[in-house]
Amino acid sequence: MPLNRRTFLGRSAAAGAGVAMAGGAVVGSAGAAQAAGQGHGQGHGRPAKRYSFTVMGTTDLHGNVFNWDYFTDKEYDDSAHNDVGLAKISTLVDQVRREKGRRNTLLIDAGDTIQGTQLSYYYAKVDPITARRGPVHPMARAMNAIGYDAAALGNHEFNYGIPVLRKFEEQCDFPLLGANALDAKTLRPAFAPYVIKRMHTPCGRVVRVAVLGLTNPGIAIWDKANVGGKMVFPGLEEQAAKWVPKLRSMGADVVIVSAHSGSSGTSSWGDQLPYVENAAALVAEQVPGIDAILVGHAHVEIAEHFVTNKETGKRVVLSEPAKWGQRLTLFDFDLVWEKGRWTVEKAGSRVLNSNTVPEDPKVTSLLRREHRKVVEYVNQVIGTSVVAMSTADAPWKDEPIIDLINQVQTETVKEALAGGEYAALPVLSQASCFSRTAGIPAGEVTIKDAAGLYPFENTLEARLITGAQLKDYLEYSARYYVRTAAGGPVDTAKLTNADGIPDYNYDAVSGVTYDVDIAQPAGSRIVGLSFEGKAIDPAARFVFAVNNYRASGGGNFPHVPGAQQLWANSDEIRNTIIGWVREKGSVDPAAFASVGWRLTREGTPVFP
Repeated sequence: MPLNRRTFLGRSAAAGAGVAMAGGAVVGSAGAAQAAGQGHGQGHGRPAKRYSFTVMGTTDLHGNVFNWDYFTDKEYDDSAHNDVGLAKISTLVDQVRREKGRRNTLLIDAGDTIQGTQLSYYYAKVDPITARRGPVHPMARAMNAIGYDAAALGNHEFNYGIPVLRKFEEQCDFPLLGANALDAKTLRPAFAPYVIKRMHTPCGRVVRVAVLGLTNPGIAIWDKANVGGKMVFPGLEEQAAKWVPKLRSMGADVVIVSAHSGSSGTSSWGDQLPYVENAAALVAEQVPGIDAILVGHAHVEIAEHFVTNKETGKRVVLSEPAKWGQRLTLFDFDLVWEKGRWTVEKAGSRVLNSNTVPEDPKVTSLLRREHRKVVEYVNQVIGTSVVAMSTADAPWKDEPIIDLINQVQTETVKEALAGGEYAALPVLSQASCFSRTAGIPAGEVTIKDAAGLYPFENTLEARLITGAQLKDYLEYSARYYVRTAAGGPVDTAKLTNADGIPDYNYDAVSGVTYDVDIAQPAGSRIVGLSFEGKAIDPAARFVFAVNNYRASGGGNFPHVPGAQQLWANSDEIRNTIIGWVREKGSVDPAAFASVGWRLTREGTPVFP
């Protein structure tokens, strides 16, 4: 369903109108509160009026409703025995509401909701919510049933295009907030920037709680194909500084920011954008008037962290509840009525672990049919494999399973460019280890097996690069390894992820051979880079098969974002792999696997 200009601008205008309504009307009532406590005198010896309430928060749910891993088709588990999913979160939420009183609680989210599992993929692509008389998205159904009050937009909300996001927004009983998601032409909010909720207290004095939603500026890079010319995404600090004073002037007693942005102050895109990717702490530090920030995007657990605002000296509490529904943040606020207004006397946060509770049958029964459909889908057999392949060692060895991804991408690009101007150029390909637990079994291969290699909705492009640019690219990728002196033992548990670089930002490149000397400093590690047995000419030209995340600047790898695009595909690489296996019928690593790169220390292989 294409989004024409009239439809888009109409929806943007409607979102703008919704902003004004949110500020002046009750969007939803949190209800009556606990009895007023005793405290400081308030004239004539009367005790101060007090009120306490709790705001619960989730983030980075990524399509997880059930405690289920659709890529392995079994109950989710990891080394820390975390559980996942909204069904677990629902049980925790019910417990908190019983303890605090439902009318004294709010529930919000910090984004990345509709991408990440085969459940969410199925209802975006296989049985799309945008179809005529299409289904309601499982995440909307679950979040509506649980009773969310608001959710910020995450960058992955835009992965399936604006029409899918708008349909999801329409299906939610709560607003999707994005104060810095602006219409590219009018520069007005394309979504509601905030919502104000009214909490009714026993003393008759309403507490107005404002929730401001901020999303990630990286959307402009990562989903350029979907948002280019339609939306722009300025920095979080800038937009918070614009909206927080407005919320206070409209009578907000408490201001909470739901930010799809980590707290580290770092960015993955270098100088491609003039904004900070992980800016939550900077917002707390720079923008007066904020009481708490629900942090998202970084997939880490922050139970409670205080940041002091530079202007006011006030401490702002930050919390991030990990990812996928593994944790639930609780912000607890104690207010006192002083000088004709409510003041936050104390604010703190903590997290609850979803692995301590069972799934809520209210949620699991609601979506049991959808779950079964997706399980049936992912278990479709698409071919066979001669041997089993695993990603367990792929972060430090050239493994056949990563070669498989590169083989599929190389063949796809060669076929696309056949007969054209660039058909004679050699094709190289990049691939990452997205999961250390992915695998292709010996025997029957299913959709879930192939999909597990590529959990992201990336698409494939072909870019034109030189030998010199390839060398720079590989040097940048090799920063991933911790520098390790020659001669001593190597502990693989401490070998990778230098400076916090995630696995998905280390690329193995096929079509060439090279060593990565981890005894050398970053920037001087690529040794013996060659093509067909000869050292690569810096001026030589290559076609580079690369995912759209890299091509648009994801990970800040050099040269590729500015390189000439020769071809691009709209289908996910995951589907391309599935189609390739179906066409071949049988996967045999002997036909494509080779050792093109290896780790060394001063010429000696780390893993002989």
